[in-house]
Order: sequence, then C-alpha cells, then structure tokens
Amino acid sequence: MPTYEYLCTSCQHKFEEFQRISEPRLKTCPRCGGKVERLLSGGAGLLFKGSGFYKTDYRSDGYKKKAKEEKEKSSPSTKSEKKKE
Repeated sequence: MPTYEYLCTSCQHKFEEFQRISEPRLKTCPRCGGKVERLLSGGAGLLFKGSGFYKTDYRSDGYKKKAKEEKEKSSPSTKSEKKKE
C-alpha cells in the first residue's frame, strides 16, 4: 500500500497515512479536525550496487574466489580435449 503525506492547513501538523490507491483522500486532521492537503512525495530511493543487476553481483568474495578456482580447474581439461581432436 502506498504511503501518502498530508499537511493540516490549520495547525501545520504533517503526518503520513497508509492508504489504498482506491481509497478517497483524507479531508480532516486527526489532531485538530482542520482541513488537510495531500503533499507530493519524492517516493523511496533505490540503490543498485555492482556492474549489473544480476544476483551474482551480490555474491560474497569467498564465493567469487571459489567459482574462479573451479572455472580455472575446468578450463585446462577443455583445452586438452580440443588438442586431441
């Protein structure tokens, strides 16, 4: 559910309300009963790390090291198989 910010025009009370998109806007302040206005919000920020957005970008250093070792172990065997052909 989205979070909406409201500001009371009477007492300047600023508050947030969790509401469904289909619900009507609030009209009265919960503190003083005055008229409220819904504010525009910047929304939540997203932080992406790594060179891309794949699950492997978040792997630990230990995992990456082990994967690299396994890749190096499998590479020489494939090279020797190509030489036999």
